[in-house]
Amino acid sequence: MIREDIRNIAIIAHVDHGKTTLVDQMLKQGGVYHENQQTVDRVMDSGDIERERGITILAKNTAVHYGTTKINIVDTPGHADFGGEVERVLKMVDGVLLLVDSFEGPMPQTRFVLQKALDLKLKVLIVINKIDRPDARCDEVVSEILDLLIDLDADESTLDNPILYVSARKGTASLDLNVPGTDLRPLFDAILKYIPAPEGDPEGPAQVLISTIDYSDYVGRIGVGRIARGTFREGMSVVHTNLETGVTSSQWRLSGLYQYDGLKRVSAEEVRMGDIVALCGVSDISIGDTVCDPACVEGLPFVKISEPTVTMTFSVNDSPFAGREGTYVTSRHLRARLMRELQTDVSLRVNETDSTDAFEVCGRGELHLSILIENMRRQGYEFAVSKPRVIYKMIDGVKCEPVERLVVDTPQASAGAVIEKIGRRRGVLEHMSGADRVRLEFLVPSRGLFGYRSEFMTDTRGEGIMSSVFERYEPVKGDIPHRNVGALVAHETGISNSYGLFYAQERGTLFIGVGLEVYEGMIVGQNARPGDLVVNVCKAKHVTNMRNASASEDSLRLVSIRPLSLEECLEFIDDDELLEVTPKTLRMRKRILNAGDRARQWRYQTE
Repeated sequence: MIREDIRNIAIIAHVDHGKTTLVDQMLKQGGVYHENQQTVDRVMDSGDIERERGITILAKNTAVHYGTTKINIVDTPGHADFGGEVERVLKMVDGVLLLVDSFEGPMPQTRFVLQKALDLKLKVLIVINKIDRPDARCDEVVSEILDLLIDLDADESTLDNPILYVSARKGTASLDLNVPGTDLRPLFDAILKYIPAPEGDPEGPAQVLISTIDYSDYVGRIGVGRIARGTFREGMSVVHTNLETGVTSSQWRLSGLYQYDGLKRVSAEEVRMGDIVALCGVSDISIGDTVCDPACVEGLPFVKISEPTVTMTFSVNDSPFAGREGTYVTSRHLRARLMRELQTDVSLRVNETDSTDAFEVCGRGELHLSILIENMRRQGYEFAVSKPRVIYKMIDGVKCEPVERLVVDTPQASAGAVIEKIGRRRGVLEHMSGADRVRLEFLVPSRGLFGYRSEFMTDTRGEGIMSSVFERYEPVKGDIPHRNVGALVAHETGISNSYGLFYAQERGTLFIGVGLEVYEGMIVGQNARPGDLVVNVCKAKHVTNMRNASASEDSLRLVSIRPLSLEECLEFIDDDELLEVTPKTLRMRKRILNAGDRARQWRYQTE
């Protein structure tokens, strides 16, 4: 049976191509808001970090009504590090809207998410967004998309589907670039015509594959998925099973059924085949489980999630200031929080280490792990993390490393510097195009991109755009220099003052200001030369009974203080350093705090 009264779609695209903005307009024109109701931009980005950074991190569900049809919409992340979110929610939908920027065209993540959609045999509707940009090049972008579809072996129906031209900010869509749209009706009509309705057996035993896990303080864990078969009713007995592990639970009762309507999750007494539903009532349900009728226990296959490529060590904070600012500071707290994250993040891996105080956390990239770190510190956790490292694999007896496809858009004047820097990092230039602004495409080892973003922004004067996505594993390329400058390391524990900082800034760039507590071995700045340098930022001016002849000696100006963000700290630290993370402070430090002990360790290693 086919349910013509419903459509399930996901909106997929590269980061900043306008997915969440388009969902805003679909909600407005789909009747979700009252007339003259005050709304916020990017309403689907509900998390604090999402709104602060302007990126989507978690996939979210919503629904609009167009005529007699309900359209369930899944808004997905655009950054490659959160590709796992996209991979798993594609199991809930029958088609996708592929959103492409009218100037940037297909980017690395565009290729990645499109490949995943085609692998699942989903129908693809191409949408060119931001057609009102003054630098839009819609015709060229359409050609690039068609070339990409052919390269990915898309079927003829996808190539024959119409292309929609949309301005998500204005809320208009058109099937003809030369005929401006007035609203999103052409988009809604195309969804109903070209995205297939869900198909299945509404009378068979109930069955739903869980693709997302949510949590509520009132009802506990909530499993979200699309019903593949049958009907669920509130209060009915069900079991959940996992096709991969073969583990089946005992019976439990559905204490709540919910559907998505606009921005709300509304209660329902009965849900049918094709509906996207949220189920409550069991505490140990996980992503990839199948909830089904006890009379017919059949697991559904779940999509294979791409493996992590980057790892970091999370450990208990053992610095001299440990326990001052955090609420959760022990290894028990740290382990419980990481294990809880595994239940909702399918791209994450957590491994035990030889030490009970440290855990190896593997993710899809630096941003993936830095978002986890930021969430944990906001929740009151205090811990230390190591420098990010890539995950190597042995393939046919050869040690291999992850390689990423890097796309750079930069002014012509900066292209040479970018090519030179990527070449030093073992990158290979594969394609180059453009005139005033040049697009460069590289294959570069993942470890070659660690710490490069800040250099890239400096080389391009802030005008460059870079993005990358995992491509494949290749044999290890060789040594890549991580940092060509050293660190300024605090000499003693105390409080920084202007006198000590003034003379320390001559050696490089400071990361801290006046009046901050520091401890021996803490990194307070970047040395201008290779190698670490111990400085005393707590040194005070000697008091004498002599009167200063010049008042200028008392006005010590600090001109080079540059506080670092979390991502910048992760880029800066080296193998022998750690980042101390607390709810209030980020402190970089040496693993061995005492300067004499560090010197002895260095001599021992060189011998």
